[in-house]
Amino acid sequence: MTKNNKFYSLLFSLFLAIGLLTACGSTDHTKQKVGTSLEKGLSTNDSEAVNPVKDNLREENSYPFTFKDATDVEITIKKKPERIVSLLPSNTEITFALGLGDEVVGVNDYDTYPKEVEGKEKVGGQEFNVEKVLSLKPDLVLADSTMIGVAGGRFNQLRDAGITVVLIPASDSFAEVYDTIRLIAQVTGTKEKGEAIIDQMKTKVHEIVAKVSQVKEEQQPLVWVEIDPTLWTAGKGTFMNEMIELLHARNAAGIQDGWLQLTEEKVIPLNPEVIITTYGYYIDNPAEQVYSRTAWKDVTAVKKKQVYDVNSEIVNRPGPRLAEGLEEFAKAIYPEIFPK
Repeated sequence: MTKNNKFYSLLFSLFLAIGLLTACGSTDHTKQKVGTSLEKGLSTNDSEAVNPVKDNLREENSYPFTFKDATDVEITIKKKPERIVSLLPSNTEITFALGLGDEVVGVNDYDTYPKEVEGKEKVGGQEFNVEKVLSLKPDLVLADSTMIGVAGGRFNQLRDAGITVVLIPASDSFAEVYDTIRLIAQVTGTKEKGEAIIDQMKTKVHEIVAKVSQVKEEQQPLVWVEIDPTLWTAGKGTFMNEMIELLHARNAAGIQDGWLQLTEEKVIPLNPEVIITTYGYYIDNPAEQVYSRTAWKDVTAVKKKQVYDVNSEIVNRPGPRLAEGLEEFAKAIYPEIFPK
């Protein structure tokens, strides 16, 4: 994959996950969506999350299974799906983690993980190819509620052809990621495996948080997360903000809502002590890019050479690897506690 392709893959995955690639009026939609996560609490206890489909889930795998998806559409799954198309990288990762790699027949153009997706049919990006999806004869299509603005008509075409389309709620917290895993597991008849994945994630999160529990409030570092070189970042109500706060750190952009883009001049007075970039996947040595910004020479993180790049996929995709992403954040923020 070329660096240009890596760039577009990363931005698509991230912006689709956060709802920035919706139709006209997407800004208001995004602000509404991402501004609610912290109101639900930062606990990793999924019982505290509010999820529009959670109450429909059952204690066991059984069919038929009827529930309402993220758009309040009533759906009945008559039997265990055998041919699945996933239209979002995070949902693809969940599906493979559930052991359903063989059942997946089509994925998004920007899917990169696990490696097995390379051998799967690509059906397009946000505006996926309906004819291609139909040719794969899926009995389940997994999509995301943030796609409705651009792809709503396409979903209707698939449903008119008799294909079950499930729009998964967008995830703005660990609790909501757990609910997404639980929902996909229920729909695909892999509930036990889904609970095992959730338990593993919770265990890892709790272990990481325990290591930073003694960090005093006055010692909490100010962190700037730089999602791409054009200075997109994560404010409050996002899963990245939750990750920073779980680590007993402070988000430099945390006084603002949602996913936002700042100018270099606006970041300077924030004076972060640690800068985390997430775009080393497609740009060589992003830390040097940051250090080369003349106007930032007096920013504490730059003066102290505390700029670190982390694996974009595991911190930008709200899926099974997000707990690993939390650990990567922890290593960047507290290298003395989490030595590499």
